Amino acid sequence: MDCTQNLSLGDPLEPVRKATAQMLNERDHSFSLPQPFYNDERLFQVDMQEIFHKEWLIAGMTCEIPTKGNFLTLQIGDNPVIVLRGNDGQVHAFHNVCRHRGSRLCVSDKGKVAKLVCPYHQWTYELDGRLLFAGTEMGEGFNLADYSLKPVACKTAGGYIFISLAENPPAIDEFLATLTHYMEPYDMENTKVAVQTTLMEKANWKLVLENNRECYHCNGSHPELLNTLLEWDDVTDPRASQAFKDQVAECTTRWDKDNIPYAHASFGLRNRIVRMPLLKGTVSMTMDGKQGCKKLMGRITDPDLGSMRILHLPHSWNHCMGDHMIVFTVWPISAQETMVTTKWLVHKDAVEGVDYDVARLRQVWDATNDQDRRLAEENQRGINSTAYQPGPYSKTYEFGVINFIDWYSERMLNNLGDTPAQSLRQVAGE
Repeated sequence: MDCTQNLSLGDPLEPVRKATAQMLNERDHSFSLPQPFYNDERLFQVDMQEIFHKEWLIAGMTCEIPTKGNFLTLQIGDNPVIVLRGNDGQVHAFHNVCRHRGSRLCVSDKGKVAKLVCPYHQWTYELDGRLLFAGTEMGEGFNLADYSLKPVACKTAGGYIFISLAENPPAIDEFLATLTHYMEPYDMENTKVAVQTTLMEKANWKLVLENNRECYHCNGSHPELLNTLLEWDDVTDPRASQAFKDQVAECTTRWDKDNIPYAHASFGLRNRIVRMPLLKGTVSMTMDGKQGCKKLMGRITDPDLGSMRILHLPHSWNHCMGDHMIVFTVWPISAQETMVTTKWLVHKDAVEGVDYDVARLRQVWDATNDQDRRLAEENQRGINSTAYQPGPYSKTYEFGVINFIDWYSERMLNNLGDTPAQSLRQVAGE
């Protein structure tokens, strides 16, 4: 029996788990979370174990690994993961950990290999994870079949790669089928990442998501974004004007004619897809509202497709237009540090400098991301104060934040097993 996985000095986080469940059970659903959820390193570790190690995450796009041997790597807390295209053309994911002595196999962000070779002692793996070579030094009784790479749950849909570190991940197939339908016009296998950025934010990952889930702050903070964005997610939004509803009706008539999916589709609070118009007279999220890429995506012929917005909790939002799309992912680093990646995708045959200019493509969201970074960091600084206590959300303007926190609370309680106990102050012996 291998006792190393449960070295029972006891689980040092068990009291924290219980305190977390109690705080979630006692919280007011119309208020922000108690302070430890945003700045306590112990609770952050629970976030990682119960949310980011158990839910489905977007690892990347299938176009990033187009042929066999192409791989990309990512880090989920302490867990390095490799995602690659196998000899069978399918996308696979594995823990990026050699079965010999635990070294990382792939140390670069992306690349292409014929086989996976550990740089430490040259153990060699097939692209399906099977160990092929370990040297004669391991002795005659050594069985290669016992030391395949440890797999990570992996699914693809609509050009997206989803992974989960959980042994039994939550059900997601219904959403993936819908995502595939909505992404069909974009022909995602024939796209490419035109440019990618990484932004480090000195703020808890939930603050980054909360900021994204509302546009209450947009008028005072995002002049570039509001050149094109209409903040409403649906005509049922109580703030939506009649002019907006009329614009939606006009757009949906055209989209129906071109067989472009647009209807609001939700899967609990975790996933949502909806296509909404951009500001009248604009077709893309650029400074002037004109196309950012001259070559449209997939089978699309009309650049005026508004923005199809895709939400995937816990960590991604997306904008899909006729000429390009933008994929955002959030990766927690510590209790008060978060990495945000942004990828701009275009048709794979679009030529940089001819069909699109990278600086122009990036301009709106570079500005918006940096503005949001400053907002989240100031939010974090205030929350760290002894004066902070949970404050009320606007049910009209911040319903998206309420939905996110409700989803987070439900998943956390479900994954924790919902065991009540003491507060984090009591846990710390204060």
